[in-house]
Amino acid sequence: MDANEEADVVVIGSGMGGLAAARTIAQFGGKRVLVLEQHYTLGGMTHEFSRAGRFQFGTGLHYISANAGPFLEFMTDGRVQLEPLPDDYDVLHFPEFDFAVPAGKEQFRARLAERFPAEAGAIDDFFTTVQRAMTGLAARNVLASFPGGVRKMGFPVVARLYPAIYRSLQEQLTRSFRDPELRAVLAARWGLYGTPPAKSAFGYHAAVPLTFFMEGTAHPVGGPKEISRIILEILDRYGVELRPRQRVNDIVVENGKVTGVDVEDTTTGRRYHVRTPTVVSAAGVRNTYSLIGRSAELADLPREPSAVMLFLGMERSPAEFGIRGENHWFMPDLEGAHHPAGEGTLYVSFASLNNPAARYHTVEALELVDPDVVDRWRGTPEEERPDSYRKLKEELTERLIGRLDGRWPGFRDAIAFAELATPLSFETFQHSVLGSFYGLAATPQRLRSARAGCRTPVGGLFVAGQDAWGSGVVGALAGGLMAANAVLKPRQLGPMWRAVRAGAPAPDPGALWQGYLRVASVEALTPAIRRIRLEPMAGTTLPFAFDAGQYVKVDLPVAVEPIERSYSICSGPGETGFVEIAVKHEPDGLGSGYLHDDLETGHALRVSGPHGEFTWTPGAGEETLLLIAGGVGITPLMSVLAAAADAAHTGRIVLLASYRTEEEAAFRAEITALQERLPRLEVSIFITGQEGRIGAAALRPYAGPATRVHLCGPAPMMQDLIGHLTALQVPRMAIHTEAFVSGRSQETRREKAHAIALAAAASGVTEYEIGLAGADPFPCHPGESVLVAANAAGVDLPQSCGEGACGTCRVRVLAGAYETDTRGMFSTDELAAGWRLACQTLPTEDLLIART
Repeated sequence: MDANEEADVVVIGSGMGGLAAARTIAQFGGKRVLVLEQHYTLGGMTHEFSRAGRFQFGTGLHYISANAGPFLEFMTDGRVQLEPLPDDYDVLHFPEFDFAVPAGKEQFRARLAERFPAEAGAIDDFFTTVQRAMTGLAARNVLASFPGGVRKMGFPVVARLYPAIYRSLQEQLTRSFRDPELRAVLAARWGLYGTPPAKSAFGYHAAVPLTFFMEGTAHPVGGPKEISRIILEILDRYGVELRPRQRVNDIVVENGKVTGVDVEDTTTGRRYHVRTPTVVSAAGVRNTYSLIGRSAELADLPREPSAVMLFLGMERSPAEFGIRGENHWFMPDLEGAHHPAGEGTLYVSFASLNNPAARYHTVEALELVDPDVVDRWRGTPEEERPDSYRKLKEELTERLIGRLDGRWPGFRDAIAFAELATPLSFETFQHSVLGSFYGLAATPQRLRSARAGCRTPVGGLFVAGQDAWGSGVVGALAGGLMAANAVLKPRQLGPMWRAVRAGAPAPDPGALWQGYLRVASVEALTPAIRRIRLEPMAGTTLPFAFDAGQYVKVDLPVAVEPIERSYSICSGPGETGFVEIAVKHEPDGLGSGYLHDDLETGHALRVSGPHGEFTWTPGAGEETLLLIAGGVGITPLMSVLAAAADAAHTGRIVLLASYRTEEEAAFRAEITALQERLPRLEVSIFITGQEGRIGAAALRPYAGPATRVHLCGPAPMMQDLIGHLTALQVPRMAIHTEAFVSGRSQETRREKAHAIALAAAASGVTEYEIGLAGADPFPCHPGESVLVAANAAGVDLPQSCGEGACGTCRVRVLAGAYETDTRGMFSTDELAAGWRLACQTLPTEDLLIART
């Protein structure tokens, strides 16, 4: 071992179970928690991967309950947004008939009774049995989190009170119904937990398809990765350390108690030991017992199924085939019997139809299979597998596509990309035993086993995830909470469960909001400028408030990884049901090109905001409010004018707006309407191709010591006007500026930073020193901006946007060499005095700076 480390608690695996345990133990136990993940991506089966430079695929989460309950609300602080699937969310295809499963237990019950009227009374009795079975399964799982003595006494009581949960699904349906088609409909979705009707415990079926999904289903807006992204942000807040590419080779046990874990960093090959008295394994029961050398204790548990999953990228929308976003299940028979791979029960989902943030269409088809379908290639590295393995994948791919094309003629021709995952894929990336897809098989043997739960025979060792509760992402999350329930002290459990039951905390009105908004309309203001209206995904009220002059940051899906752009808000803060931005199409602009050419109403965009200090609120008391715009720089000023009109502002407002040509003049109709509401609004439009740019003569009638200025436009224009305004006695602190920030300017800064870092490395320089008048010097790594270095060192500098748009992070460079972009935020005299933007200034040697 290279080194020893220490942690209060080590969590193995970063799936939902591991993350839930990590958060609750850190938050309510005050423990230092270290999460070790063998994969290169955190988040378990919520992570996604991309193919062909455009198609984004989920790996495990395809849909969840429309009301995911307090567990998910708690874990995401209520930030996850869900898009409902159609009311008929699961369509079942049998050889002789189809059946659509509707949202809502009563609707489902009524549809069953309509289709099978002779069994109506039995259907009512069956749902009573379902409810009792769900109660019994929950009781059994909660008991499994208690010490051995409690479990030993409690399990027999559960078995006596709730015998149905231990029956096979097939047995319970045979007891309840005579009609084989009705039995088939109710058994059909066993694929949601992975064990066929003849072997599965009825308790799991009652819990998953017949309870959890009963009130309708939904898909996360932004895809499954949005769930883990939010959770990982929250874990950082509680000081949880997360390390990907860390393989745990052993859980070290001494005298029946955990003392630590042996770990290998698979990127560097470094081996190290972490001392800890508590390990929570979210790697599954079989992996956990293997790590302590006790796999033989699980011999009585049946082997789990694996899966083949077909990932399809589409050239055309599946909606062209009449699909609305519902899932489709293909059942080859009524009994759920075993079939050769590619011919069994097939589940097909259409994530792109249910994720309004998806740009390209995808389809995922899953069939549960016996893991021995790939036994002959098991243990061979992927790159060394023979052609026979490739041929198997091709045959299965063709077989599955053939089934889809048989249902929807022409479907095959719409496919642009296809890739098949086999049990070996899940074994590699999920690190599950034999590629198990759902963890331990959902059988009566599992329910009776003392090993199937969050407790183990080793002191300080606990299990989280699906094996500690049940299948699926939310089941895994519940298993993590059960593990925390076993780890935390009794006095810590009350606060934990109260917080979990409460779900999402009350939103902080002053906090930055992040999430998705839906595109409600796209309108051409000029040939080059579009106004885009964004509305809440649900409800009628925006999830944030903003001040006039602020902006939002928008993630744009122009490639596999989105790019972030900032856009000023042009709607007034009094509009609570929507927010509008105006975007100019820049030549070769990736972001503006997407918004102009590809964006459609109904799409969802990830937004954060509000940002910026370029704000004005009514009642500021200035003698004159002077608004100066160049081109699309009028956008934030329209919000200011709207705020003034809404407040019935009676002060003098002057708008000077310049455009290159008449056709580029945006918001003309809106400005005219605002003049009706603001009697003291004076407007002058300058067409620079005819009249020249706004100069000192145009400013003189309005500029003076009692003038407040808001200036937004191109950098050369702003630099000149700041000089003119200060010469006209406008106080510098009364001149508020906002700059254009293009994607190209951001890329240029990154290129400069990279060049500086390379030059420093070639010279053997590892850091520069930045001296700050009145404070201790702080280090700056080559390629970092002054602002980034100051933040890393805990040095307080004024800041807001971090990208040179707002002009807040002003510093004065007194000595030293650097690269910078002033963004037009300073006059010629201010530049000569050394004023620069800290976020744009990249040192190339030691610097001395000042705040004033």
